[in-house]
Amino acid sequence: MPQILKEYVETGKVKYVVKDFPLEAIHKQAFKAAEATRCAGEQGKFWQMHDQLFANQRALDVKDMAGHAQAIGLDGGKFEQCLESGKQAAGIRKDLGDAQTAQVRATPTFFFGVTDGSGKLRATRMLRGAESFNGFKVAIDDLLGGQK
Repeated sequence: MPQILKEYVETGKVKYVVKDFPLEAIHKQAFKAAEATRCAGEQGKFWQMHDQLFANQRALDVKDMAGHAQAIGLDGGKFEQCLESGKQAAGIRKDLGDAQTAQVRATPTFFFGVTDGSGKLRATRMLRGAESFNGFKVAIDDLLGGQK
């Protein structure tokens, strides 16, 4: 999880949810890379794979994935079976559909929301593009009514 959000999540005031939005028109390997992070997540290492792939953006071919899995200590057989099966693809396609509905056009895009006591969403904010810590802080604090 990005360090800039960790404090908010630890206080229980913010829930951090990741949705996939692989831009295949620009990055041919993006969809399979999204599958790889989800497969790593099955072994409790989503963020480790996320960081591994982000640090090695020139090595995202399917043939590179076994090496990335090994580098972060995954069970290679389970990881490769997951990746080859394509079982994560439907969830990624759902995320893509949700993103289109929400008019997401690029990555990264961040949504922030506050719910009332019944769980109904009562306020939202969207940030597009890379943001500084202060950009996140302002958006989250605004939603939380100035509370940290």
